[in-house]
Amino acid sequence: MAEVDLLDVPSLDKAAGEEFLQEAFGVILEEAVRRGTDVTEKVCDWKEPEDLRHLLDLELRGHGEPQPQVLQRCRDIIRYSVKTCHPRFFNQLFSGLDYHALAGRMITETLNTSQYTYEIAPVFVLMEEVVLQKLRELVGWGSGDGIFCPGGSISNMYAMNVARYHRFPDCKRRGLWALPRLAVFTSEECHYSIQKGAAFLGIGTDNVYLVGADERGKMIPAELEKQISQAQIEGAVPFFVSVTCGTTVLGAFDPLMAVADVCERHGLWFHVDAAWGGSVLLSQKHRHLLDGIERANSVAWNPHKMLTTGLQCSAFLLRDTSGLLHRCHSAGATYLFQPDKFYNVAWDTGDKTVQCGRKVDCLKLWLLWKAVGTEGLEKRVDRAFACTRYLAEEIKKREGFQLVMEPEFINLCFWFVPPSLRGKQAQANYWERLGKVAPVIKERMMKAGSMLVGYQPHGSKANFFRQIVTSPLVTRQDLDFFLDEIERLGRDL
Repeated sequence: MAEVDLLDVPSLDKAAGEEFLQEAFGVILEEAVRRGTDVTEKVCDWKEPEDLRHLLDLELRGHGEPQPQVLQRCRDIIRYSVKTCHPRFFNQLFSGLDYHALAGRMITETLNTSQYTYEIAPVFVLMEEVVLQKLRELVGWGSGDGIFCPGGSISNMYAMNVARYHRFPDCKRRGLWALPRLAVFTSEECHYSIQKGAAFLGIGTDNVYLVGADERGKMIPAELEKQISQAQIEGAVPFFVSVTCGTTVLGAFDPLMAVADVCERHGLWFHVDAAWGGSVLLSQKHRHLLDGIERANSVAWNPHKMLTTGLQCSAFLLRDTSGLLHRCHSAGATYLFQPDKFYNVAWDTGDKTVQCGRKVDCLKLWLLWKAVGTEGLEKRVDRAFACTRYLAEEIKKREGFQLVMEPEFINLCFWFVPPSLRGKQAQANYWERLGKVAPVIKERMMKAGSMLVGYQPHGSKANFFRQIVTSPLVTRQDLDFFLDEIERLGRDL
């Protein structure tokens, strides 16, 4: 065929492509959605890495494969992946499946636009602002700014960067040469993204002052005062305080009012990392845990966790209305953000971020919110608390189960003490032996595929389980099964 003939027809077969999509959607619906949420199916089909590599045939070759083989690849990928939408997946701070949010994710992928200008993403530019405004209202702000970010870690990094620019605007142009030694303050229970953000931004992890927490994992405001004084004695300039609403392990909420007072006294930027706990603001019953969040300068909030929107959906919210976010991050690329467009270029919001291409993350939350309303979201949050409370009370009734502490949030932390260790707390090696129990139970459950739950040590505490319920598909039967399965898998240890 002559070269010109190649340009006369599309290089894709539309009819064959649509046929493939029809079949692929059928595979997704049956294998990932239906079977992936069926409690009679496995949460995971565990394989060792080399075995899995062989089963999947991951090699990329010069020739393509026929459609039936590609569809089988789809089935295999789903089969050997962990089913995070399964009602017995309790391993992460995200889980479950919302059908409306999934539809939003599919539409997002199909439209495949980048959310940087109104020119190519008019619907989503308007939609993002509406969703961000709603989130800000729940925080308690009548106005403000914000952007969706690729994860809560980036939201926390944005907060640190904007706070630094607010205090030292010359740093954008002159870099670290324009800065004194800066000091960041956060709880010893903080998310590791604060340390990573300080390293990435050139502040340095040595300049992150970890503030002591009480026995429940909450920042102690008096210790914050001491750390600020210590930093000043050492010649550093305090500028940023990050508190946590919903710590990763214990689910602690820092005392926002008291910390806000400290920040006001010292003129420090007050950031709230509510990536995990922010969705509690939707609950009239439980939102008191975040009393004082309205005094923050910035907030990180991940609806993809507790609201089951699907990864990723992470909002960075600002109380500022002066355009600080745009001034901090903008580069004014004239091939994208032309100032002489025929429409109001204020809707070209992409220069607020350090990204160029930016995935649409607002649609899945917007569509979910439209479908169930604020009342429906509130019920989900309250139900998650109720699941945790049910499990906590059941644990108290069962021999061999011991709470690490009473849950304040939906992080349920507990030990399982097998019969061989019961009544032997006085033995010198008790905690060492108990610390080996959770890893063995975890291995057994993964190889059985019956469920998934996380464990970790914490400070001086030996390995314990941390159970999280966010999926709206979880029932009392699943919660009872969870405790029964822990006991079954660990009774002979």
